Amino acid sequence: MTQQALAASAAGDDPAEGLRAVRALRELADRLEALQVERARRLGWSWQDIAGALGVSRQAVHKKYNRRI
Repeated sequence: MTQQALAASAAGDDPAEGLRAVRALRELADRLEALQVERARRLGWSWQDIAGALGVSRQAVHKKYNRRI
């Protein structure tokens, strides 16, 4: 399913379909976030820089991604 179709399903009238679409979008967002955090670290970004871009604390982003990278 395309991202546009997922977004449409998430906003639709069928709660079962909508919730499945929300879950799929959340999983996509998580994968994209991890990819960009890894890319930022490879480019020399600090945990504080990444946290600021994501709108979270440095500690939160470090705890979530430090072992993955």
